[in-house]
Amino acid sequence: MKEMIKVGLRSFAISALAGTFINMLIDIIVNGTGMTGFISMSPDFLALFPTPVIAAYVNVVLYGLIGLTFASMRIIYEQERIGFVLQSLIYFVVTGAVAVSITVLLWQLHKYPVGLICALTGYGVAHFIIISIEYRRLKKDILLINEQCAG
Repeated sequence: MKEMIKVGLRSFAISALAGTFINMLIDIIVNGTGMTGFISMSPDFLALFPTPVIAAYVNVVLYGLIGLTFASMRIIYEQERIGFVLQSLIYFVVTGAVAVSITVLLWQLHKYPVGLICALTGYGVAHFIIISIEYRRLKKDILLINEQCAG
């Protein structure tokens, strides 16, 4: 449990910093091309807050929450009594609920169907990659266990 908290907090920090860095990079590039006053947050998201600074802080926390969720939910794969398919389903639903909800909030995707479809597709692809890695790791563990039992 202590290790999960450490991993979750580390992932929170990494995600928050990465999100901040990416937003800052976008702002610098766009503002450097002559468009002044550009902020790499949805105008609809900015409108939810009294100042852009508060919106930026909330944005950073939300990026961090995505990282925290993905890292913390990794614990589901350590539950031996739950089958791999059920583990993956739980992971998919919980991380999806958090990641997609935050993405919809940040970019107000409920107002932009194409953006919503792109976000859902991106999440599906990311999850496919994650489940493929976990499946390969699981197969490798099973092969090692079988070799040890046979030998």
